[in-house]
Amino acid sequence: MHHNRLAAFVLLVNVVFLPGVSPQSMANLVLGNLALAILVRQQYVINLLFRLATSVPTSWPLKLRWTLGKVYHFGGLHVGGALAGTLWFVAYVVSLLGSPPTATSVVAYVLVGLLVGISVTAAPPFRARFHDTFEKIHRFGGWAALVLFWVHTVLGGSVVGIVVLAVVTFSVALPWLRLRRVPVHLSRPSSHVVLARFDHGVTPFSGSSTAISRRPLLEWHSFANVPAPDEHGFRLTISRAGDWTGSFIDDLPSHVWVKGITTAGVANIETLFTRVIYVATGSGIGPCLPHLLAQKVPARLVWATRNPRLTYGDELVDEIFAVQPDALVWDTSAHGKPDMVALAYEAYRDFDAEAVICISNKKLTWQVVSGMERRGIPAYGAIWDS
Repeated sequence: MHHNRLAAFVLLVNVVFLPGVSPQSMANLVLGNLALAILVRQQYVINLLFRLATSVPTSWPLKLRWTLGKVYHFGGLHVGGALAGTLWFVAYVVSLLGSPPTATSVVAYVLVGLLVGISVTAAPPFRARFHDTFEKIHRFGGWAALVLFWVHTVLGGSVVGIVVLAVVTFSVALPWLRLRRVPVHLSRPSSHVVLARFDHGVTPFSGSSTAISRRPLLEWHSFANVPAPDEHGFRLTISRAGDWTGSFIDDLPSHVWVKGITTAGVANIETLFTRVIYVATGSGIGPCLPHLLAQKVPARLVWATRNPRLTYGDELVDEIFAVQPDALVWDTSAHGKPDMVALAYEAYRDFDAEAVICISNKKLTWQVVSGMERRGIPAYGAIWDS
């Protein structure tokens, strides 16, 4: 995946600095790499990356647009920078061994243990199995590491380091400066899904997402925004997919927390192509719906879900058919699970599309994306790298 290629690229660039590197250079490389890891996750930076990648005209060669569409793999830069920064810091601490202990070296010893712990618990197997624990370690461990870096840098008297840390600290703090508790109006068409409507002075752009929380220090969950043309506010489609969403649907809270700004999602790459196919299963219709409503790019929908009207309500289904009269809506409760790769390919061929965008669970997304790309068709879907 491009995600892994970007991570490998960052690591290879760092290899260039290996010969004859001094302890001070190691310290600078640590800060440079960790700054990259943090800044590339900044919401304004993410939106800028999407804007730059999708600014090219559709007259450009398809192969180039296909590659630019992989912009959402930017998390590879985060992984590469974090790994390189941690490895450089390990090397830096090793270079201190045997020297008389100082306040700076003691802070470095504590910090290297923290960085290694954060890196190990961010490994995909741990993250997938213990995601809530991973999120807490990443957040609180990251904040603690930032504090220790400030102590270490001030003790070392590095002016460049202080400037870099100031930028990184501002980047980390910025979303939290916009933290607020907002009202939410919920409708529950079924026990499986809730439609959340927000109108607190923000109307996000199509294809963006909003992170919401009921306990802002502990966990956040992102959902695709569904703004309707010429309407204030927006909606989120929240399906039962775990303890948090299940509790949300059952409790129907009156308020939630939001922070930062709305952030571009994978389907924003649609503007790189003349015609696209949207493939969705279940609540995957949520991220697709704003693009279908906006109608910026000619599109055809393939949606597989159980009893769509009973699960999501007549109003939402009618809204979909109003903009997608030729949509293929497969009722899995009546017809069983379909071959989504075959349906996607058939729609791609019949609609004369240039690309396929899939919003589904991890396994099916990978099947559709890889199935299309093996046929030489540009295909995109979430990679669950956050």
